[in-house]
Amino acid sequence: MTAGCAYSKLFGLEKGVVKGDKCLKCGSKAEILLPYGPQKFCEKHFLELIEHRFKKTIRAYSLVKKGDKIAVGYSGGKDSTLALLLLKKFFSETNPITAILIDEGIPGYRNEALKVAKKNCKAWKIPFKEFSLKKEFGFTMKQIAALLEKHPELNLGSPCTFCGTLRRSILNRAARQLKADSLATGHNLDDETQSILMNVCDNDWRRFPRSGAKTGLIERKGFVQRIKPLCEIPEREVFYYIQFAGLESYTGECCPFSEEAKRNDYRALLNQLEEKYPGTKYSLWQFYNRLKPKLAESELAAKLRVKINKCKKCGEPSAGEKCEACAKIEMLKKLGKAKR
Repeated sequence: MTAGCAYSKLFGLEKGVVKGDKCLKCGSKAEILLPYGPQKFCEKHFLELIEHRFKKTIRAYSLVKKGDKIAVGYSGGKDSTLALLLLKKFFSETNPITAILIDEGIPGYRNEALKVAKKNCKAWKIPFKEFSLKKEFGFTMKQIAALLEKHPELNLGSPCTFCGTLRRSILNRAARQLKADSLATGHNLDDETQSILMNVCDNDWRRFPRSGAKTGLIERKGFVQRIKPLCEIPEREVFYYIQFAGLESYTGECCPFSEEAKRNDYRALLNQLEEKYPGTKYSLWQFYNRLKPKLAESELAAKLRVKINKCKKCGEPSAGEKCEACAKIEMLKKLGKAKR
């Protein structure tokens, strides 16, 4: 299996071990170094470590209750592959699990990833439902990116901004249709700390509570509770679990629109800090988790708890007359007409 672009470009694939290094648990040849420990493990004990951390995260944040129906946003990539596999491994006997697949309409990227996703779902006997941006909203991401590129003067944001909004809308709607008690995503520690730092630097208090093992400050009607069972596992370790366990996940080219994402700068910054000061990501994560309960009790929390209505266009929960997804689609339709 070859590495995806994110690894070769951003922080390489160095395992960090040198000749003679031994596993902390059994004394056999070490295969990976975790610098923040520092700890060294053979493949077997590294896999056990990740599985233990996964189960510990589930318990610590009460992410799964016996009998809960779990929907899993599954892209075929390494993170959602690991989340789906471990949920099946440890919870499928007591919890019905269904995967949600979304085709954003990005030729050469998502169609290839979805092939892997479907293959794994069938091999693991996990039912799945497939949705597409084109069918749900009338646009593919390729079409959206073309419209944004044609109107740079409007400063509407990157394609990733639109993709994230539309994907979240589909995932929530699909999970609710499945009558799921929770919606699991493959967000790892790197994803979470990037979001935390981005929201701090943008002074974006409304998005700040979206991070964490469970999203939001309180449960809201119409929104299926999102859970992130990989939130305490670094991206590099997700990658090596997939490698050591011999799992198949999509490892082709990155999304062609991702180079424009602001998140890339925060990813690079945090990776530099982690390399120089091992444990930085965990420290930021722990700081956030101490802060979030205090935020829920603060005066600011009352301002963040806006009344949730139903979008007058699609019926989805919304803080205003229209949900964010419908507002974006309406704007795109106007741009499309202007183009003609």
